[in-house]
Amino acid sequence: MFLDTFVLLAADAPSQGFLAALNKRLNLGDILVTLIFFMILMFLLKKFAWGPLMGIMDQRAELIANEISAAEQSRSESHKLLEEQRNLLKEARENAQSIVENARNQGEAQRAELMATARAEVNRMKESATIEIATEKDKAVAAVREEFVSLSILAASKVLGKEISEEDNRALIEETITKAGEGR
Repeated sequence: MFLDTFVLLAADAPSQGFLAALNKRLNLGDILVTLIFFMILMFLLKKFAWGPLMGIMDQRAELIANEISAAEQSRSESHKLLEEQRNLLKEARENAQSIVENARNQGEAQRAELMATARAEVNRMKESATIEIATEKDKAVAAVREEFVSLSILAASKVLGKEISEEDNRALIEETITKAGEGR
């Protein structure tokens, strides 16, 4: 539409003058006043609205940048804490494993000690039983000799028909038993 106005004015220009025709058709005074008010409005907006608005936008951008930086720092710290926790967990597992291994080794050592003590006790009891058996055997042999001597004296006195002293008889029988024991 604006271009159409220029074309119509150019056609009317030879008769009236181009500017006069343009002024009549467009009303240049209104356009000039509108431009001046627009410029004043732009100046006022720049001074009172645009500056504070840009300041707020800069503060907002700075706030966002600070929050991003804080988030990065927080993420970095949480990553460090996670690594520390993993290391502590690993150390705790290693400690637990060493404690279990120590307990196992102590158990094995105690078992070996108990086995050695039991074997020593069995050997002592075996030796004690062997000594006791030998003692009882000697006692039994002595009792059998006594019984044999008594029976021999009784048999000899019946055979001989007379009584000889018990001491002589005993000496004679013990000598016979000793000779019989050596012959075996």
